[in-house]
Amino acid sequence: MKKLFIAGLMLIFALPGAFAQKSNKVVMDPILHRDVMVGTCTRNGLENGIFGQWFNAEYKNYHPDATLIKTIAKTINKTNITIVFGSWCGDSKMQVGRFFKILDKAGFDESHLKTIAVFRSLKAGDTDISGLHIRRIPTFIVYYQGKETGRIVESPRVSLEADLAAILKKIK
Repeated sequence: MKKLFIAGLMLIFALPGAFAQKSNKVVMDPILHRDVMVGTCTRNGLENGIFGQWFNAEYKNYHPDATLIKTIAKTINKTNITIVFGSWCGDSKMQVGRFFKILDKAGFDESHLKTIAVFRSLKAGDTDISGLHIRRIPTFIVYYQGKETGRIVESPRVSLEADLAAILKKIK
């Protein structure tokens, strides 16, 4: 009986870890034959390691429009944002660090941010993104009260901050 009890406890404590998804997972992309990030990731995963070079350079060198940042700051924390990108993709390498700079300047609470990396096939490993309808990357999706308000896909029409400000204008 004691062995059964101990085995039961071990199973209870092991199960949450068995289903947890690892953030900042780096794997070999079967199409590109090189290391890429896949699944959920954190800012730390982007700033450090093999991806830090492009992320940090774009973050540091981007200077968003200060007037638009003030406009964005008024409503940005009423939203949730999902970023879907490819660590192998030129547009993602350019835009993701810049987008983080805008979020920082606007005082965005990163607990409302989800960042997901995809393979060249636009699959995110164990992370199901089929409901996001991703066709091109990077894709920045803004949600307000649980509904998608707008998205920036691949490259901004005007600039990241101008496009984000236009999306946020829809929020009252």
